[in-house]
Amino acid sequence: MADLNKVALFTNEYPPNVYGGAGVHVEYLSRELARLVPVEVRSFGDQVIDQPNLKVRGYGAWSEAKVNTDPRFGGALDAMYRSLAMAKDQLDADVVHCHTWYTDMAGFLAKKLWNVPLVVTIHSLEPLRPWKVEQLGNGYHLSSWIEKTGIEDADAIVAVSQETRNDVLRFFNVDPAKIHVIHNGIDLDQYRVQSASDALVKRGVDPSRPFVLFVGRITRQKGIIHLVNAIPEIDPSIQVVLCAGAPDTKEIGEEMETRVAEVSRNREGVIWVREMLPRDEVIQFYSHAAVFCCPSVYEPFGIINLEAMACETAVVASAVGGIPEVVVPEETGLLVDLKLKEGTFDPVDPAAFSHDLASAINRVALDPSLRERFGKAGRKRVEEHFSWTAIAERTLALYKSLVK
Repeated sequence: MADLNKVALFTNEYPPNVYGGAGVHVEYLSRELARLVPVEVRSFGDQVIDQPNLKVRGYGAWSEAKVNTDPRFGGALDAMYRSLAMAKDQLDADVVHCHTWYTDMAGFLAKKLWNVPLVVTIHSLEPLRPWKVEQLGNGYHLSSWIEKTGIEDADAIVAVSQETRNDVLRFFNVDPAKIHVIHNGIDLDQYRVQSASDALVKRGVDPSRPFVLFVGRITRQKGIIHLVNAIPEIDPSIQVVLCAGAPDTKEIGEEMETRVAEVSRNREGVIWVREMLPRDEVIQFYSHAAVFCCPSVYEPFGIINLEAMACETAVVASAVGGIPEVVVPEETGLLVDLKLKEGTFDPVDPAAFSHDLASAINRVALDPSLRERFGKAGRKRVEEHFSWTAIAERTLALYKSLVK
């Protein structure tokens, strides 16, 4: 395989602007790759990092994106603008690697302009997120086209789970040989049990009492409403801690407000932390939770489950997407079956799903020996299968296979 002089990563999210799993992925992948080869990151934002083997440059927003148009189009139009800026700037990398649809067009254009191979990582897929019409309006059709164009022209596609690979083959015209499954990873030194609990106490959580924890955005995808609807059936001795902010739309934000207020009237111990917490504080919450709940209706991988497992926390999660490739039922946690209406991400029986979530949470949280066993096994599984060092080495080998 050929040697590489440099690789370029194109991304929407990069620290400090990280709000989802894709941003976490790029942060750690770039750090580990930089130990092996020079890396240049082009991201949305105003970041500037100039280290010997890692250079990062942010690209600012397009001020005209929402002017004299439907403001919902702004996200997709802004992505087109920044993608053109990323692609046209002088590029001396041997390969371009794009993350999420936001930069797929940048990679597509860079491939044409600079004659370099294009790699696209699939963190999620637009055809499987139809609720984004609420957020983007018809801009959703533009984001879908951008994604399709980048994926079908890529020289290699990285799927973060086997189920994601299956989804790519279902929705896009690509050669199966181009799709490579490389899971997400975790920083094993950073994500580990912490004894400190000041972040919990500061936000009204009693560390001496068991609690179920949710961490994520308020989106249809993350299924948080189904967890909130499960609260009346969660044992009242269990606190419910929702670290949830950044609603996708005004509508889902209002729905969340209404439903949390309703369930809180009939039981104490529902704590909603609305701000985005610093990583060290999130690790405190993971470390002290009796159980972590991931009720997603769509989850290509679910890096948050890895974070919880690394902190020796038992997991209750929906059995969708790539989650069963991470969480081993009856070993590191429990999986809850979820049947969806055909062509949608609405549960066939939402009440049954919420009931099953509550039952699984109660079973784990109320059994200290079970949750300890799940927690220890979760940490062991993460250590054996999901280190970023191994993932970077596999990714670099893929790059080298593409370079003539």
